[in-house]
Amino acid sequence: MGTESKYQMKVVNGDFGYVLEDVPHLTDYIPNLPTYDNPLQSNPAYSVVKQYFVDMDDTVPQKIVVHKDSQRGVHFRRAGPRQKVYFNSDDVCACIVTCGGLCPGLNTVIREIVHSLDYMYGVDKVLGIEGGYRGFYAKNTINLTPKLVNDIHKRGGTILGTSRGGHDTKKIVDSIQDHGINQVYIIGGDGTLKGAAIIYEEIRRRGLKVVVAGIPKTIDNDIPIIDKSFGFDTAVEEAQRAINAAHVEAQSAENGIGVVKLMGRYSGFIAMYATLASRDVDCCLIPESPFFLDGSGGIFEFVKKRLREEGHMVIVIAEGAGQELLAAENSNAGSEQDASGNKLLQDVGLWLSHKIRDHFEKKLKMPITLKYIDPTYMIRAVPSNASDNVYCTILAQSCVHGAMAGYTGFTSGIVNGRQTYLPFNRITEKQNNVVITDRMWARLLASTNQPSFLSTTRQHSQSQLLDGDDNESEITGKQNTSTA
Repeated sequence: MGTESKYQMKVVNGDFGYVLEDVPHLTDYIPNLPTYDNPLQSNPAYSVVKQYFVDMDDTVPQKIVVHKDSQRGVHFRRAGPRQKVYFNSDDVCACIVTCGGLCPGLNTVIREIVHSLDYMYGVDKVLGIEGGYRGFYAKNTINLTPKLVNDIHKRGGTILGTSRGGHDTKKIVDSIQDHGINQVYIIGGDGTLKGAAIIYEEIRRRGLKVVVAGIPKTIDNDIPIIDKSFGFDTAVEEAQRAINAAHVEAQSAENGIGVVKLMGRYSGFIAMYATLASRDVDCCLIPESPFFLDGSGGIFEFVKKRLREEGHMVIVIAEGAGQELLAAENSNAGSEQDASGNKLLQDVGLWLSHKIRDHFEKKLKMPITLKYIDPTYMIRAVPSNASDNVYCTILAQSCVHGAMAGYTGFTSGIVNGRQTYLPFNRITEKQNNVVITDRMWARLLASTNQPSFLSTTRQHSQSQLLDGDDNESEITGKQNTSTA
């Protein structure tokens, strides 16, 4: 979609290695904008708060585990309401769009943006863009009111609809101008936010007083820097149903095997956390940890060993795991892409199930009972749980505070438990992955008692590759809140 722009992030250097990776502001390209008193000063809900507003110098460190001689490092601007805002509430016309795949919590975010704009800032003009990015120029808009969205958090999916692709920058920004929109809230994953960054660039090029704010969404939890993505907790919780069913099926049959495929195109966080939460899983396979089937230390050997010891077993596999093995058998595998540019994955769960059946029933003449469960779309479509509802509320409120304060080209995210504003490019520059030399993966191996499934050669090359890395562990797979 284009190259990263110098306008997507402002870098401020301070003493002792302090670096602020700041987000853009409307005043960066529109000088002498008028400011207004924040309406929260007279909001009854905020009368009990000791400090209404965030100090302009407040920042949040990216890394909180440091040594006594460490530099202060990278910081991000703390999110929250500011004393002065750059929009008169009566002049605001906001819009909300959801893009990409479904994820628990989308409706909650929509609801909370609408309620925050109305109840906190008195904004009553909020449009819903239907059908993703192409809805800006190919579909009608709907008026979003607090009454309309009041109960939508109890439903899965998104009331606005969604789609992949459809990004036409000129048509989108033309539509924004035609509708008189001056606040654009975009909810989506890395592909969506790359598109949001380009929309921000075009708006800045035209000199428009329009804020572009994002809320990062990925059920896989593969967005970097932030503690976790909304919907992840719900996905892990809902995955337990499938794992429990697989365990019951496996336990009820002689040589029973339950295979469960979970989401995780490039990152195995859902599979890893669902495995740790369940304690009924004997083997977890993720994209970050290669495996092989035949021979010493392979999957078949471990399955045979576990069946002899326990009489049954459960395997959890992320959808992106083992794709190189499928590609070796099928030259066309992985060559096709969806509208977002993601490669279309082969069904590794079904493939692994067939391989296990063929090996044990045909080669070893050992009868097994295998049940394959794929709950992917059931998990994506459920409403968010209580934990994610709270998280979505915080993200949405922080996003609205930032937009009213004139920040643009940013996403709302929680870093080390604190609300922050992050530049688009920091969210989209890479993916967050499970580090298999990390303590969380070690905890999983200790829970399942599975081998690494790496050959001696692979183990040596893997250790060389990761030697010297700072592989601290934490509850969401990032590097900055290590737990012993």
